[in-house]
Amino acid sequence: MHDRFEASGFRPARSVPLVLALLAALLAVVVPAAAPAHAAVPDRWGFAYLDNPTPPPGYVPDTTRQWGSWASPAANPVKVDQVGLGAYVVHFPLIGGPGGIAHATAVNRTGTWCQIQGWGTVGTGLDVKVACYKPTGTPDNSPFTVLFTSSTGTPAPPGGDYGYLYSTVSGALVTQYNSSGGANLSSHGSTGIWKAWLPGLGSSTELGNVEVTAVDPSQGARCKVATWAPAATGQTFVVACFNAGNVPYDTQWTLSYSVKRAVHGPAFPPKSFGYLWFNGGVPGGTNFNSVGGVNGFAAGVPATVTLPGVAVPSDTAQVTAYGTGPGWCQLALPWSRVSGTVKLNPLCFNPGGAPVSAPFLTAYTSAF
Repeated sequence: MHDRFEASGFRPARSVPLVLALLAALLAVVVPAAAPAHAAVPDRWGFAYLDNPTPPPGYVPDTTRQWGSWASPAANPVKVDQVGLGAYVVHFPLIGGPGGIAHATAVNRTGTWCQIQGWGTVGTGLDVKVACYKPTGTPDNSPFTVLFTSSTGTPAPPGGDYGYLYSTVSGALVTQYNSSGGANLSSHGSTGIWKAWLPGLGSSTELGNVEVTAVDPSQGARCKVATWAPAATGQTFVVACFNAGNVPYDTQWTLSYSVKRAVHGPAFPPKSFGYLWFNGGVPGGTNFNSVGGVNGFAAGVPATVTLPGVAVPSDTAQVTAYGTGPGWCQLALPWSRVSGTVKLNPLCFNPGGAPVSAPFLTAYTSAF
């Protein structure tokens, strides 16, 4: 079993308020420039959507919403076992190995969120543990999307920029990848606050998409992008994490960043993917459609994001909340595909668990 199942560096939560002034201090750190970026392609990846929150043993989830890099994914499907209330093990076949990151997004209207507990190699495959929690912090069953991806080697075009990191509480990285060849960094501030630096990626304005997921085997945790500071030399993200009591909390987390690439790293193929950031408006550089379609956005509870021309199963989606408070975001229901258009319904919640309109980042991709 790979040692990521035994996450290290956890500390008990401390009731320390989130200090906005610290965010500015973290962003002010001077970092070196890096070489221009090129494209990168993952060497191992897989995604799935658990459509049944109480699956029988060895359950094969929705086959139109799962795929991966192993031989014959259609003949070697992802399987899921439930191991407790709100606790699942997702079995990806034939992609065992070191490195990589995982993301998860809950799919429900109740505010139950999902996170990663850990992942590791089992035989020739890779198991990802997912746990879901009610807003109160008690375990709860829920549908969810889950994604694993790992990149190594020399970047090669086509496509844009891509990077990821898996940070411990201290800021030490368990694994990282950067398509520019630079070394990503994470630094810990006060409780529940980190700065992530991805050199050589992006531009001086917000460009691309970022997703963040908590990794915690011991209790409920939620992580989000608190702020985004773009620069020509690279991208700085402040990550904020909270426990179920809405208190800043030290946990591990994963972050991935992509520019004109699918959320798991590749581009062309797949030909069909897109992303969008809603932050009161929709910044142009963060609104992308791989086939040149004009993405649509309608505010609401839930919101509606439409991506024309990219609806090709098998496919997946992720959602991450944006902002400094303890609210969170997910999908209200599975994405639909109608006449080539994907419709996503991101749904956000305030600290009390009530649905609200709030900023989020969402990414969709087909395997093809």
